[in-house]
Amino acid sequence: MNHMNFKANEDEKKLKGSYYTPDWIADFVARWIKCYGVRSVLEPSCGDGVFFDAVIRELPVKKLELLGYDIDSSAVDTCRRKSFASNAGLSLHHQDFLAWAIDNIQSKSPQKFDAVVGNPPFVRYQYLEKEQQANAQKIFDLLEMKFTKHTNLWIPFVVSSIEFLVPGGVIGMVIPSEILHVLYAQGLRKYLLSSCSKILLIDPEDLWFDNTLQGAMLLMARKKGTPSEESHVGIIRTRGVEFAKGNPYELFEQAEYIPGHLLPEKWTYALLSREEFAAYKRVCTSDVMFAFRELANVDVGIVTGANKFFLVSDAVVQQYSLSAKAHPMFGRSEHCPGIIYDHNQHNENREKGYPSNFLYFDSEQDGDIYGEYLAIGIAQNIPARYKCRIRSPWYKVPSVFSTPVSMLKRSNGMPRLILNRMNAYTTDTAYRITPAPDVDAAALVVCFLNSVTALSAELEGRFYGGGVLELVPSEIERLAVPYMGGVGQNIDELNRDVRQMEGRTLLEKQDAFLFSNISDIDMADIAVLRKALFRLQMRRQRIALDR
Repeated sequence: MNHMNFKANEDEKKLKGSYYTPDWIADFVARWIKCYGVRSVLEPSCGDGVFFDAVIRELPVKKLELLGYDIDSSAVDTCRRKSFASNAGLSLHHQDFLAWAIDNIQSKSPQKFDAVVGNPPFVRYQYLEKEQQANAQKIFDLLEMKFTKHTNLWIPFVVSSIEFLVPGGVIGMVIPSEILHVLYAQGLRKYLLSSCSKILLIDPEDLWFDNTLQGAMLLMARKKGTPSEESHVGIIRTRGVEFAKGNPYELFEQAEYIPGHLLPEKWTYALLSREEFAAYKRVCTSDVMFAFRELANVDVGIVTGANKFFLVSDAVVQQYSLSAKAHPMFGRSEHCPGIIYDHNQHNENREKGYPSNFLYFDSEQDGDIYGEYLAIGIAQNIPARYKCRIRSPWYKVPSVFSTPVSMLKRSNGMPRLILNRMNAYTTDTAYRITPAPDVDAAALVVCFLNSVTALSAELEGRFYGGGVLELVPSEIERLAVPYMGGVGQNIDELNRDVRQMEGRTLLEKQDAFLFSNISDIDMADIAVLRKALFRLQMRRQRIALDR
C-alpha cells in the first residue's frame, strides 16, 4: 500500500534511492546496445559502475566514450578504483546529474549519446533536498512537461536521458513498474511516445531487488530517427534470469507491440496481447457497453478526519448513550462480503462487534449532551487534526448523505458495487454512487460484476507493493460496464453466489448470464478477456502463472 511515509522513518538506502543492479541485468543491457554500434554511453547514476563494467566487457573499446554521474562520493570512488580498460574514455563526476542535465539541455550544442544505461534513483519528490527538488522541476519546465509534486526522481532522470540520445539512439534502464499506471508518470508516458519509435518493457514476476516491495522493470527504447516515425509499446512478462540469456536484439525487434496512438493514458493496456486487445475493443463497441460515467456519478465517502472516533461499535454507543446520534455505516470489505447492504448484513456486523455506527453530531446542544464522549476526542487531540480543525464545531462532520449504491475504494480480488438497501453511510474508504435517472440501482450492481468490467478495472486502476487494487473516481468513470435494465431482479441470487462461489466460477456464470444473448458480443471474445483478467490479477498479486 502507498501509505504516507515521513522522511524520519526511512532508511538511508531508500532516501538515496540506491538499489544496485544485479550484474546479469547490466550484462543483458550491454549486449543489447552493442547491436547498435554505439560509441558513446551516458550513465546518469553510475553507482559503483556495474553498467560500465558490463559495457566495457561487451563493446569494442577503442573509441568508446563513457560519461557517469553520481551524488554518492564513495560509489564514485569505487567506480574509479575498478580496473576499467585504460583505452575506454571514462569520465566520472561526483555531481547531481540533474544539475548537469539542465546546463546540457540549455547549451547551444548539447552533448548527445548513442546510448544511455542505468538504474536511476527511486526517490519521492517529498524526500529530495530543496536543490534537487528545484532541479527536478526545472527539467520538467525545460522539456515542457507538466510538473507535479507527486513525482519521483527517476522520471526527470529518464526524460533528460532520452533528450540526450542521438536519433536512433537506445536507452536501457531499470525503472519502477508503476510507469504503466501511476498518474504522475503520465507526462513521461506521453514524452516516451513522442520521442521513441519502439518502447519495450521487460516485466518480471519476481522482485529484482531484495528488501523492497517496489516492483521494477527494464525499459528498452529506441529514439525516433525522424519525428514522423510512429511509436509502439510492448511488454514482455518474464520470470527469473532465463530471458537475459537469449539474444536481446531479437527480443527487442521481434516483440509484440501495440501502436502508441491506440493506447489510452495508461500503458497497462499493453499488457494485453494483440488478440486480447482486439477482443476488448470489439466488446466495448457493443450497444450494451457504456463508460461508467454514462451510468452513474461517483462521489467520495464521508470524510470524518478521525474514523476510529466517529465509527464505533454498539458497545461504545451503549456505554456513552449515543443511540440518538448513531447511524448505520459500512466501509470495509469484511462489512459486506456480498453485494447488498441491508438489515441482515448490518445486524451480522453488529453481532461481530464491528464499528457499524457512524456518529453524526449535528446540533448546537450536542457539545453539552455528549460531552463525556467528546472529551475522549479532545484528550486524543482530535480537534487539532487538519480535517477537524477546519470545521466548526470540530465534531460536526460535513457532507453527510447516503447513496443507493456504494463501492469500496480497494479490493484484493475484483471491485464490486454494493446495493445500499438501508441507506447506510460510508466513509472515505468507499465511494458514494448515484445511478443516472434512467438507470436501475439493482441492475447496475448486477451488471457491474463481469469479466470485461473487472478487466477494465485492472487496466484503469493502480496498485502498490501489497497487490491490492485501488480505483480513484476518474478511473471508475472510465470503466467499461454493460447495462441491461431488466437484470436487477436477479440480485438476491447473485448476492448469495458472491458470498459462496469461487471467483472464476462466479464470473463464468455471470458472463453467460449477461452476455450470451447479446447479438453484437461474441462469447469467444468474453472467454479471451476472462483469461486475460485472471493473468492480470495474478500479476498484481504476484502469483506465479503456472499455479
